[in-house]
Amino acid sequence: MGVTQALPRIGVFGGAFDPPHNAHVALAQAALAQLNLTQLRIFPTGQAWHKARGLSSAEHRLAMAELAFGSLPNVVVDAREIRRSGPTYTLDTLLELKKECPDMQPVLLIGTDQAAALRSWHGFEEILSIAIVSIAHRADPTRATARFDPGSSLAPLPRGARFEPIDLAPMDISATDIRARVTRGADISGLVPPAVARYIDRHHLYAPA
Repeated sequence: MGVTQALPRIGVFGGAFDPPHNAHVALAQAALAQLNLTQLRIFPTGQAWHKARGLSSAEHRLAMAELAFGSLPNVVVDAREIRRSGPTYTLDTLLELKKECPDMQPVLLIGTDQAAALRSWHGFEEILSIAIVSIAHRADPTRATARFDPGSSLAPLPRGARFEPIDLAPMDISATDIRARVTRGADISGLVPPAVARYIDRHHLYAPA
């Protein structure tokens, strides 16, 4: 009897990336190191259904994602969501990937905030039937916060739902704070990759109106 081969694991990491910052890059690096991925795909979001504010142009966010993630091994920045008309849903992307490559296992990368809201996502149960959900946990010994437990926080879970953790060092970085810093002329050099900082400066992104 032949040995059953495991399906290639393709990481799926979506976000506004407005801008992509060092915590995003750290998550990508941790996923590559910990999840046995064949490839990691980065998906800058198009028309995000859950974001009230307008995003920077797709052209700028795609370019910054290329600068932030492009040098990482086995990483592809995928522009399909920003080219898709209408609201961007993760389920649509997963279905497209499975249609293009049926013999692969999607691994969806999300943070604990996203995990807590997962039940509100379009096609929640179908997402869990297609993808392994990998939740990034920030290991901080100074805090007593318990790890996010999908079994209790998202109960009842669909049959066959699969979760895997990613362990990350604590990084207090947010795109909201970075945009605010740029607006007031503060330094962001330690918060984003150098090429992204140069791009923001060159194109006057997030500058005061």
